[in-house]
Amino acid sequence: MGPGWRAASAALVGGSVAIFAALRRLALAVPQPAAVRSRPGRVWRWRNLLVSFAHSVLAGLWALFCLWHSPELLSDIQDGYSVSGHLLVCFSSGYFIHDSLDIIFNHQSRSSWEYLVHHAMATSAFVSLIITGRFLVAAVLLLLVEVSNIFLTVRMLLKMSNVPSPALYEANKYINLVMYFAFRLAPQAYLTWYFLRHVEVQGQGAFLTANLLLLDAMILMYFSRLLRSDFFPSLRKGSAGRDVDGEKFLID
Repeated sequence: MGPGWRAASAALVGGSVAIFAALRRLALAVPQPAAVRSRPGRVWRWRNLLVSFAHSVLAGLWALFCLWHSPELLSDIQDGYSVSGHLLVCFSSGYFIHDSLDIIFNHQSRSSWEYLVHHAMATSAFVSLIITGRFLVAAVLLLLVEVSNIFLTVRMLLKMSNVPSPALYEANKYINLVMYFAFRLAPQAYLTWYFLRHVEVQGQGAFLTANLLLLDAMILMYFSRLLRSDFFPSLRKGSAGRDVDGEKFLID
């Protein structure tokens, strides 16, 4: 990637940050359920989740489109390239930067520190892809996780709003589990296998492999929380008295 393209990519990332800042302001106009309005701590979280939902829908469908439109990318994970995939990586980098700033400036770092770690890992990895132009396909595969995040975010919004229809939460619970396997665990497992088997553990390859292994640990931890919360509540420990004010997305 030449200096001009890198500068253009930086401008795209900055533009994405501005887009999500605008979406955050638009989220202020979305009616809030009574259960959210009654708890000041939930107001920010509700707005933050709405912006996250918007990113998940856009990025998840975009990643699916990239792979559907250019399936040949899957045959060259290290050096495959598409303009659409490059734009997607810039777009999501902007979201991760915006969400990190939103967490920090609204004094939510303590309750959402895991997401700050995740965003730092994702942003640093994506920036390295933008600079070198390599492993772009790996980033697109990882962004399939946003399809799963659509239903994970709906889960949290339903919890926060205390929706009186348990059937809606139950239906989303099982859809969420299927999507977690299909779009989070499966791509992550494949990429971990690919990197450990085919990517040289030096330079950018070593950096991305380390990031991937740390992400593996985080995803398994989140999956454990999800199973305990929605399918095995009797296994929950130390969660008495906690509610959705306690964490950004997943709670025990």
